[in-house]
Amino acid sequence: MITVIGERQAKIGGQFIYLGPLTECKECKLKGVCFNLDAGALYRIVEVRDVKHECGVHEEGVRVIKAEKEMMKGAVQKKGALEGTTVTREVIKCDHLGCEHYRICHPLGVDKGHKARIKKIVGDMDCSEGKKLVQVVFE
Repeated sequence: MITVIGERQAKIGGQFIYLGPLTECKECKLKGVCFNLDAGALYRIVEVRDVKHECGVHEEGVRVIKAEKEMMKGAVQKKGALEGTTVTREVIKCDHLGCEHYRICHPLGVDKGHKARIKKIVGDMDCSEGKKLVQVVFE
């Protein structure tokens, strides 16, 4: 996947979560390259190209990169969790900030119900609030 990223973030091996298009970018000539990723998905930079462009959002401009989609861990309700199915990702409502599973239940970049396919069910999660959850890997 060819896209652009801020000059400061353009490092091989770096990861980022694409949060979706920004309204400030509506008129940009590069928006087709910027907006070609899946919102809420995790990407890893595998190549940084020697092509740089000015950008109204990134102070030092953007650099053309090649990125690969990474699999993300997450939590879903056990009922209905099947490998190969597409689900709407939701943040699991919980107030236990110190829980060992907090980051899995509250993944970065997932707050608007993005769709994702369950690649693998890792197993049951021990929820301190008694919710029936399983940890999964999303494609």
